[in-house]
Amino acid sequence: MSADSLATTAAPGTVPAAVAVRGGRIGSIDLARGLAVCLMIVSHGTNGLMPYADFPDWGQVPVHALTKFSSSLFFIVFGIALAVAFVPKTAAPDWPGRRNHLVRRGLLVLSWYKLLTVVELWDRGRDAVVDALLYRSFPSFVEILGFYAIALLWIPWLLPLWARTPAWLRWASPLLAGGLWWWVSGHVDFDSRPLRAVLVEDHELYTWGQLSRLPLVLLGLLLGGLLRRWDQEARSRLLLAGGIVVAGLLLLAAFAHLAGEPLRPVLVEIGRNQGKHPPGLLFSLFSVGGALVLLGLSVAGGNLLARALRPLAVVGSDSLMAFIVHISVIFLLLRGTLGYYQAVSYEHALLLSGGLVVATAAWIALWQALRARLRQWRERQRGAAHAG
Repeated sequence: MSADSLATTAAPGTVPAAVAVRGGRIGSIDLARGLAVCLMIVSHGTNGLMPYADFPDWGQVPVHALTKFSSSLFFIVFGIALAVAFVPKTAAPDWPGRRNHLVRRGLLVLSWYKLLTVVELWDRGRDAVVDALLYRSFPSFVEILGFYAIALLWIPWLLPLWARTPAWLRWASPLLAGGLWWWVSGHVDFDSRPLRAVLVEDHELYTWGQLSRLPLVLLGLLLGGLLRRWDQEARSRLLLAGGIVVAGLLLLAAFAHLAGEPLRPVLVEIGRNQGKHPPGLLFSLFSVGGALVLLGLSVAGGNLLARALRPLAVVGSDSLMAFIVHISVIFLLLRGTLGYYQAVSYEHALLLSGGLVVATAAWIALWQALRARLRQWRERQRGAAHAG
């Protein structure tokens, strides 16, 4: 399967989930994204049915705290997929078509973001829905789709520039982007708080800033360039994976050192999203460190581990569909139809979340099988028409 044919899904649902490189598939991209999605489903499934304050101790730490790895892993894998599938094509004659494809995917994600915003906020009343649709406020469970929708409207235009940028400047870019975010957030006086939230984030509005999360996307672009070159060589891939894991462990060690003792109260606050919007130092060290460890393990396992953990890889292969399914089930079925909100125990909510992961993987596998059958049928029809 070619990179062209895989340019139909993204993170979530917008850039290739797995990409053909010299005849093979980079299954670690599927697996890493699948891990991010499944952690997010566990977080949404539990916190969507009961407030965090009602979680038992073991649900707060370690379970819910570990789900905070997911968002950073999403942003990094987003950059990896762009680097693997699109950056090498920026000098090709058909690049404008590929770029426009990404922009169209961004518009598609934007449409689903708005629709799922209605699904999430429907029970809060018409005013809450209208405010969120008009960017006067933001949802929480589906807001990461808003980040990707906007990012895919402008990042594709910069990929040719990235491909031509000197290596030293590319490697410095995450720090430079982080410095730009820090300067803009502290020195630019925005007339609109929602605009500030979309660009650099705001303490009162739950959203992911384009500039505040850009360093992680740029880090993913750097790692994706290495992965594209080294994935087919086991020794090089393992060295890359080891380096990623070590970097993640160092960030987690820095988090533990700065957090001090006792560590558990800090993890409880991280579970409550303290330092998530805008990104604080402790939250970022913990989330990015854990994300890098999971990414490194996925890269080390490669296609073999992706096959062994196929349900996770399947979820990662169409993360937009996974997002649509799990948000719809949580808010329309579990909360709306069955009335489970604040009516089940944490253990029950966690069990439902696990079942939702399995159901989502099964639905995506069925959906992909049906689409493959449909493509085969159409090809046979075209072949028969030409033969006639």
